[in-house]
Amino acid sequence: MGASPTLISSVQRAFRLLEAASAHETGAPAKQLARETGLPLGTAYHLLRTLVHDGYLRKLDDGSFVLGDRLQALHTGGRSQALLARVRPVLSALRDELSSAAYLTFYEDGEIRVSEVVDGPRAPRVDLWVGFEDAGHATALGKTVLRELDDDSRQEYLSRHTLNDLTPHTVTTPVELIRRLENTPLAPAVTDLEEYALGTVCVAVPVYSGGTVGSLGVSMPRNRLDRIDEVRERLLPTAHRITRSLSLTM
Repeated sequence: MGASPTLISSVQRAFRLLEAASAHETGAPAKQLARETGLPLGTAYHLLRTLVHDGYLRKLDDGSFVLGDRLQALHTGGRSQALLARVRPVLSALRDELSSAAYLTFYEDGEIRVSEVVDGPRAPRVDLWVGFEDAGHATALGKTVLRELDDDSRQEYLSRHTLNDLTPHTVTTPVELIRRLENTPLAPAVTDLEEYALGTVCVAVPVYSGGTVGSLGVSMPRNRLDRIDEVRERLLPTAHRITRSLSLTM
């Protein structure tokens, strides 16, 4: 027979209080929560004070307790993890089919952020030597997002970001960047031809999670540049599948 797991009773009690508080839309006082959870009033008070201090509960002016902001943050983070878990197999399949690292980004809080990278020994990721928040203009993933933004949002982004010269191929003026975005020959796909890192080319296409724009892309060595059309044709249905999967879980 295996040994019974060691359980921390104070943690269990705290969770019971959180569960009890969540059952009351307008909150409940300490005495009621203690009664519902079967806890001594003194114990409930100590645990409630700790949960309020750490942001998991909030005490209202009338003395009632409701769920706090920290729980909402956990819920949001857990939801994001669940969404990514749904699309990770799709990214892995794309990596294996194209022998290229696959990337997924989203435009969140005014920044282009990498949400997932799926690589492997035969499909290494590009060395992210400059963060994507500072290199949206030089990456296929970032440029795809910028292309999808409306004019005002794009201009607002460019007003906050310096178009740093990362390689001799990087576009460093907003006017030229926008011109290229509006005239990309592989639209809606966008390319990065050694603009972020010498020796590496990337292709990306747009994806959406509800109203949030993002991009799906792959990176590969420059000597595979002749496969860009093939890669684009594989990315488009994959992006549609990811968008549909994310939309169905909203």
